[in-house]
Amino acid sequence: MANVWRSIRFTVILGILLSVIYPLFVTLIGNLVFPFQAKGSMVRLHGHIVGSQLIAQKVTNPGLFWPRPSFVHYAANGSGASNYGPTNPLLVKSVAANLKHDGVSPSVPVSEIPPSMVESSGSGLDPDITITDALLQIPRISKATGIREESLKQLVAKKETGLYWGLWGTPMVNVMELNLALERRLSQ
Repeated sequence: MANVWRSIRFTVILGILLSVIYPLFVTLIGNLVFPFQAKGSMVRLHGHIVGSQLIAQKVTNPGLFWPRPSFVHYAANGSGASNYGPTNPLLVKSVAANLKHDGVSPSVPVSEIPPSMVESSGSGLDPDITITDALLQIPRISKATGIREESLKQLVAKKETGLYWGLWGTPMVNVMELNLALERRLSQ
């Protein structure tokens, strides 16, 4: 019987330690050391929260950069992908629909449009696009805003993030940061 009471006490103490004290401690440290990230990496424009650097948002304004298509319609409360195989007719239908709304100039041949512009990502919420995806959108943005294409290319180059630890991945650019830079430039 002594072992049963010892086990119960141990379970209660461990439960309190792991479900209350440890999470509070980690939350406190996170808020002290990384306050921006601990609060969701929220981005402000003119004092108002306009989104997060970590989650893509639907953008349809022709004067702004657009993120990758999202199978979950950019709903941050649940991420996911279609998981359609390459021969699935539903994937073909989805890609065809995305080709109509990819934001690329009609003069660009379909064969030159990268898959990342017409296929949703694994989470459906990726905030970044490839440099190629951003550059393909520049003619549309230039036409809508009146900003020279060369200036937009410089903006993309300025906001480009390199390889992860200099070794892995693909150079990308955060759509939110690009669009905020565009908004600031247009409001000058």
